[in-house]
Amino acid sequence: MKNIITIYFSLFFLSVNILMAQEKNAAKEGNKEFEQLAYIDARESYLKAANNGFTSDLLLKNLGDSYYFNADYKNAAKWYGQLFEYSTTVEPEYIYRYALSLKSDEKYLASDRIMEKFYETKGEDYRANLFINERNYLEEIELQSGRFELINVNFNSELSDFAPSFYKGNIIFSSNRNNRGVTKRVHDWNEQPFLDLYKLNTFDEKNTNTIKFNSDINSIYHESTAVFTNDGLTMYFTRNNYTNEDYKEDKDGTNKLKLYRAKREHTETTKWNIQELPFNSDEYSVAHPALSPDEKTLYFASDMPGTKGLSDLYKVEIKDSIFGKIESLGNKINTEGRETFPFISKDNKLYFASDGHIGLGGLDVFVSNLEQNKIGEVFNLGRPINGPNDDFTFIINSTTGIGYFASNRSGGMGDDDIYSFKSIKPLITKCEQSINGTVLNAITDQPIPNSTVYLLDENNNVINEKTTGVSGNFNFVLDCSKTYSIRSTKETYLPAEKVFNTPNRTGVVERTLFMKKEQELPAPLGTDIGPLLGINIIYFDLDKHYIRQDAEVELRKIIDFMNVYSNIKIDVRSHTDSRNTSEYNLDLSNRRAQATIDYLVNVGGINRARLTGKGYGELQLRNRCGDGVPCSESEHQLNRRSEFIIVK
Repeated sequence: MKNIITIYFSLFFLSVNILMAQEKNAAKEGNKEFEQLAYIDARESYLKAANNGFTSDLLLKNLGDSYYFNADYKNAAKWYGQLFEYSTTVEPEYIYRYALSLKSDEKYLASDRIMEKFYETKGEDYRANLFINERNYLEEIELQSGRFELINVNFNSELSDFAPSFYKGNIIFSSNRNNRGVTKRVHDWNEQPFLDLYKLNTFDEKNTNTIKFNSDINSIYHESTAVFTNDGLTMYFTRNNYTNEDYKEDKDGTNKLKLYRAKREHTETTKWNIQELPFNSDEYSVAHPALSPDEKTLYFASDMPGTKGLSDLYKVEIKDSIFGKIESLGNKINTEGRETFPFISKDNKLYFASDGHIGLGGLDVFVSNLEQNKIGEVFNLGRPINGPNDDFTFIINSTTGIGYFASNRSGGMGDDDIYSFKSIKPLITKCEQSINGTVLNAITDQPIPNSTVYLLDENNNVINEKTTGVSGNFNFVLDCSKTYSIRSTKETYLPAEKVFNTPNRTGVVERTLFMKKEQELPAPLGTDIGPLLGINIIYFDLDKHYIRQDAEVELRKIIDFMNVYSNIKIDVRSHTDSRNTSEYNLDLSNRRAQATIDYLVNVGGINRARLTGKGYGELQLRNRCGDGVPCSESEHQLNRRSEFIIVK
C-alpha cells in the first residue's frame, strides 16, 4: 500500500509538472503573439493558461491589454483588477488603464479610487493632475452635454465602420465590411478583414448607397482616415506600411501606419497619383490626417520619437506642396495617453479623440479653439457624443451644424458604427462659470421673490443685477478665476451679501443668500449695527484716516441698511490706539469719523442729515493696550475702529 501511495503521488506531481509546463508554454506563445499585436490569438493562449491556474504579472497585463486595445473595457477591467490584486507593484500605466476601463464600465467611484492610486504613484503625470484638479469632471461634462441631437444612419455594417470625411457633397468612410462575398485577408489584431475606403452618396434619401472608393487608393491592406481639399483634386489618407506588395515591419516585427497624398488633374479623371509623405518611417506610425481651413497646414497623429503618450497630435506646414518642420501641438493637447483622429472645422476648431483628458471612458471627443495660431483650452463634448465606450473620428460642417462620428457603444450594428448628429446649441470652448443662487428668508427658509440681487466685481462695482423669481432663484454668467460678491436687497428686509472666488475651470457655483426682515431684527437706540449686520470691524492703518479697500465692502452694507430703513439715523464713532499723544489721537479719530461719513454720503448717496460723527481718540480702548503697555500690532489694530450706533 505504501508503495502504491508513493507511485500515485509521484504520478500526480509528474502530471502537475507536465500541466504547468504546458500552461507556461501557452503563456509563452501568448507573449509571442502579443508582441506581434495578434491580440485575439494571444488572448486565447493567455486564457488557456489562466483558466488552468497559471498566473504571472506579464500574463495578467497582456491579457488585460488584449481586451483594452480592442475596446472591450469590461473584460479589460476584470484582468487589470486581478493584476491589481496579484501584484504588489503595478506599473502606473496599468493603474491608469484599469481606472479608464472601470470608467468605461460606468463604475465611476471605483475608477476614482484607482485614479487616486495613480496620482499617488505618478503625481507628475498630466492625467493625474487633471484628475486631482478637476474632481467634478462629471459635473463639467454634464454642463457641456445636450448640445447635439443624434440622427440615425442606415449604412453601417456588421463589422467596423468609422472615420467619416467630407468629399464634394458625399461621405468617405473606412470599413472592413464583407464585399459581396469576395474573400479578403484578415488582420491578426482582431481577426477581421483589412479596411478599405468607401463612398456614401448623401443625396441618396435612404442613405444606403455605398460603393468602394477608387481602386488606386484601396489596397489589399488597411486604408482609412482620409481628408480632401475643397476642389476634390488632392487627398491625404492612412495606409499600412506597404509598397509594391512589400509588407514592411519595424525591428520588432510590427507593421506601422503611413500617410499618403494622392492627386489627380481634374474631377473627371479617375486616376489618382499616390505619393508617400516624406516624414513617414518604418519605425513609427504617422496617421489620421486633417487639413486646416486654408489647406496650408496638415494635422496628424503619430508615436514618433519625442511623443509624450501612446500617440500625440502634430502639425506641419504645406507650402507649394513642400512640407515644413513638424511641430507637436504641445501640452494643452497631448497627454501621456492617446491623442488621435484630429479634425479641423471651417470655423477653426480642433476636434480630436483622447483617453488622456478627463472623459466618460475609453476615447472621448474633445474640442479646442485655434485662434491666431494659438491653442485654446480643451473641453469634452459631453453626451450624447461621448459615453463610456470609444467615441472618435468626429467631423462637423460648422455652417449647417450637421456632422458624423464613430463609436463602439452598445446598440450599434457592428463593432464600430458611424452616427450622424445635428448641433442644437453652441459648445463651451472657453472657461466659463455661472452662479445659480437662491434668496431665502433666514427664519423660515422660504424663498423671497422679487428681491433685487446685485453682482459686484472685486472693486465693489455693480456689474449686473437680477430680480428673483417665484422660487427666489437668480443666475449670473461669470468669468473664471475672478473675485465676485452678490448682494440681495428688498424693502422691509435687511440686505445680505456673500463674497466668493470662481475656480479656473468651467462649472457652476451654487450660493444662497439669507435675508432677515425688519421686525425679526429689532434695533433699539444705542445698537451698534455692525454686529447686527455681521459686518467685519472697519479698521484703519496706523496714523491714517483714509478708507481702506476692505472697509469699502463693509460700508456698502451700511449704505444698503440705511436705504432699507430710511428713518434711521446713525452716529459714526471713530477710535484710535494709544500710540502718539492723546491730542493727536483725538484729532485723528475725528478725521476718521469724517472720512467715513463722507464716504457714506458721496459714494453711497446717504443724506448727510441722517449722519453724525465724532472721534473718541484713545478714550475707549478695547483691551489693555494703554500708554506705555507693550502690545502687538494686531492688539493695537483692535482699537483702531469705527462703530455705527443707531441714535434715532
